[in-house]
Amino acid sequence: MTTLLDQPTTTITPAEQLCSTMAAMRLSFTWFGTRKTLSPDQRARAAESFGAEGSYLSAGKKLIDVKHPAFRAVSAVRNRATSYFRGMSLPYPEPAIRLVRQDRLDGITASMSEFREELGEAVANLDRAYDYLRSAARERLGSLYNEGDYPESLRGLFSMDVDFPSVEPPDYLRQLNPALYRQECQRVQARFNEAVELAEQAFCEELAKLVSHLTERLSGTEDGKPRVFRDSAVNNLTEFFERFRQLNIGSNEQLDSLVADAQRVIRGVRPQHLRDDQSLRQHVATELSAVQSVLDGLLVDRPRRNILRRPK
Repeated sequence: MTTLLDQPTTTITPAEQLCSTMAAMRLSFTWFGTRKTLSPDQRARAAESFGAEGSYLSAGKKLIDVKHPAFRAVSAVRNRATSYFRGMSLPYPEPAIRLVRQDRLDGITASMSEFREELGEAVANLDRAYDYLRSAARERLGSLYNEGDYPESLRGLFSMDVDFPSVEPPDYLRQLNPALYRQECQRVQARFNEAVELAEQAFCEELAKLVSHLTERLSGTEDGKPRVFRDSAVNNLTEFFERFRQLNIGSNEQLDSLVADAQRVIRGVRPQHLRDDQSLRQHVATELSAVQSVLDGLLVDRPRRNILRRPK
């Protein structure tokens, strides 16, 4: 992307840095619907048991058991793919679009291909259990069961797609209508300015959530004993620091400083150290509380506060 860099500048702004180093990417899914609204006749019959009018009742039926292990496995692939995509990208102010580093595209697309293969295998396993699921639905739905609600097979009804939508003005517009092209460049610039704000907000909110959770678990007692916490309370923070290092564009010096402070507090600290050493536990809780206090202030003033931005 080069739109924002068309005009020479002495200093590259955070928005320009995003535009020049990131690519727009969209992850989408096709998913078999597992619920269906009752027909007017079925709704009227259901309403009779309540002495209600069918037109005032909203009701639906579940076509298959989504808690079946085979269906859970399909959903798990989607959840992992979505989580991975969000972890490798920054938000963008258009639905479903996120920004990924251009120098990471090969690795990201390779991982997405692996998720697509996993999804295909999981759907094949689900399809093998499909006859059982339909039979179970026939028993549980009774007269509400309708064979027409069920396709012959589930293959092809679950899919995952990745594409790279253009978020900059088409180049032909430069020659065709220069004034309109300039307007579109301004619109793109506003979008990337907003993307910077969204990235800062997302990082602030995630760090605040992680710090708050760990601080709460390290502080105080339950039944006279230190509160129990999982290793993930520490490990999730460590993973956040790595993701921040990879995706941060340095647009907010105060946020950078807070992340550095939090990282310094838990550097080299393992979960078991915190369980075994009460003084270390208290020290970490106190230091993180100070970080949390500043973060809470930032979040209160969001989303449009200008926080110690680097000069442009």
